[in-house]
Amino acid sequence: MDKISTIDRRLEIINLVNSRGQVSVNNLSQIFNVSEVTIRNDLSHLEKKGLIIKTRGGGLKIQSVGIDQQLNEKAKINAKEKQAIGKKAAELIKDNETIIIDSGTTTVEIAKNIINLNNLTVITNALNIASKLIRENVKLILLGGFLRTTSLSLVGPIAENSIRNFYCDKCFIGVDGIDSHLGIYTPIPEEAYLNRLMIENSKEAIVVADSSKFKKKSLSYIVPINKINTIITDSKIPKDELKNLLNIGIKVILV
Repeated sequence: MDKISTIDRRLEIINLVNSRGQVSVNNLSQIFNVSEVTIRNDLSHLEKKGLIIKTRGGGLKIQSVGIDQQLNEKAKINAKEKQAIGKKAAELIKDNETIIIDSGTTTVEIAKNIINLNNLTVITNALNIASKLIRENVKLILLGGFLRTTSLSLVGPIAENSIRNFYCDKCFIGVDGIDSHLGIYTPIPEEAYLNRLMIENSKEAIVVADSSKFKKKSLSYIVPINKINTIITDSKIPKDELKNLLNIGIKVILV
């Protein structure tokens, strides 16, 4: 693309962020034939105006705190990072454990990578995750409840009463927002409450989330950050967030 005015370039960046959900500095630099420094200045300017969220490597679309995206839309965002996070999370699971896997596009990557484990029990509230775990070496427990078609998850009183009957070695939770000073978030109140019960009924709570989820909040608060034992994310996590998590004793695994 030929060089255009600063105003036009920034307008076009907003359009790209809104259409794609996320953009990178490197890609924008190539598209507009300007330096990465110029693009970073553009992103800083747009963030100050409240038009985007600036990340270490690019920019994110600003969404309403109550927005609940379709599963197939969420899966496209940071797909490679989610795959790597899911693979790393699966490595933490051991023979003979009982684990919970929450619904989500990152948690489903955990299910895809559960192989060669013996006598494993998996509890989940997600139909798409359950479908990945129909195999002889996995004892699968699917929570009942009301089906949310956007996430293929089961929620509500039936799911909540079911999870109270179990105590697990680990739970893996996907989130829509993490604030290292406050806690973790999801757009749906019913899922937030169910997630809270999952964490309370597990020895170890593990959050799996790509770096775009940091410094973001959503409608429903799940638990304070000190209720989490481990966070698995990618290397683009904001440095101040990483530092704060480590300072309060949370284990952070980067992929």
